[in-house]
Amino acid sequence: MKTTDLNTEKEKLEIIKWIANLKDNTAIERLKMLRASPKRADWWSEITDEEKAAIDKGLADVKAGRVKPHEEAKKLYEKWL
Repeated sequence: MKTTDLNTEKEKLEIIKWIANLKDNTAIERLKMLRASPKRADWWSEITDEEKAAIDKGLADVKAGRVKPHEEAKKLYEKWL
């Protein structure tokens, strides 16, 4: 067996152990939903062209340094939060 296969098997066993001890019903319900629809499409292919354009614009703003610190944004929008 390859090293990557062994790592994958180890990860699976760790997930199984984690699930076996899980007490959080919300997490259990989410896992059940994931199991029920494992072939769910990538969210990118499910959003509109306008949403994709807005995301691309935001990423371009980040690359160009046109961003504000979180604290400054909180102050600016606190009246709506």
